[in-house]
Amino acid sequence: MALEDSRSSTLPSFLYKSKGFKAPAPAIPINGQSSSRFLIPSPDETRKIAMYSPEFYAACTVGGALCCGLTHMAMTPLDVVKCNMQIDPAKYKSTASGFGTLYREAGPKGLFKGWVPTLLGYSAQGAFKYGLYEFFKKYYSDLAGAENAYKYKTFIYLAGSFSSEFFADIALCPMEAVKVRVQTKPGFANGLLDGLPKITRAEGVAGLYRGLVPLWGRQIPYTMMKFTCFEATVEALYKNVVPKPKDECSKVEQLGVSFAGGYIAGIFCALVSHPADNLVSFLNNTKDATVGQAVKSMGLVALVTRGLPLRIVMIGTLTGAQWVIYDAFKVFVGLPTTGGVSKAPEELTTPLPLPTA
Repeated sequence: MALEDSRSSTLPSFLYKSKGFKAPAPAIPINGQSSSRFLIPSPDETRKIAMYSPEFYAACTVGGALCCGLTHMAMTPLDVVKCNMQIDPAKYKSTASGFGTLYREAGPKGLFKGWVPTLLGYSAQGAFKYGLYEFFKKYYSDLAGAENAYKYKTFIYLAGSFSSEFFADIALCPMEAVKVRVQTKPGFANGLLDGLPKITRAEGVAGLYRGLVPLWGRQIPYTMMKFTCFEATVEALYKNVVPKPKDECSKVEQLGVSFAGGYIAGIFCALVSHPADNLVSFLNNTKDATVGQAVKSMGLVALVTRGLPLRIVMIGTLTGAQWVIYDAFKVFVGLPTTGGVSKAPEELTTPLPLPTA
């Protein structure tokens, strides 16, 4: 017997339950036999997670982990080349020659060095980044009040993204330390399992957080630009480019807007965060070096420009893909895509009464 609802899902029930929802149906018998798995009907227009409920934040956290972990892992070959160009520009002179050098010396595996700490580290970072951004955006909006939140929404986006990334980088930093050393120090380690204990034995747990301050310097401006520019770009696209209101667009059209907004935001993200990205790579490869020594060794021009074109391509694509995956997951669990045209609160749109004679 066919399933009554072919859109069944095996996602955890906390992603669907919220106040006013019907409890998920029990497993539906298949061919006369009860399924051993608990099937949950996938969401539709009548089954949605309540906005700003615990289930909403849980869904955003899962979506953030998926979008950041998967995209960064897919970009590992570009990341390996970029990091080596930053550390040894004499050997890795360009993107093309960098790929060729790595392939000749280490084969295809060399291009995917560090993919495990990349996946784990950026999944953890994405969970905190997106989940806490949604939380802090609502929290700061409530503190400001409806009128001020509308008037100063850019500051709400900036504050929310700053707060979320502060915690996200604490989760990312240990895996980032392992990743950079595995990718740029030949013979240091094969991956996470031998790289992590090697660092902790030599430098203690503190060695995993040596790059935290420059990581904040790279990621906090990046994330503030990522979310603020995305929100502003999506609003501008719906106002000036998309020929119909967001709620009249199909889900595919909305996800197209998410990708465009994400890619544009990613270009600006790369520009503002690249100097700190160079510092992170340098400090994780040079024991006991300070930020000042790193700047002096690299020079200001190299600090700003070394590896930048590759990073613009990488981060633009990465950020666009992240927003598509994140918003696609939100749509899948019954949530709207991120962003849109902000509506002014009623007190700002209601005309003042005319004075009486």
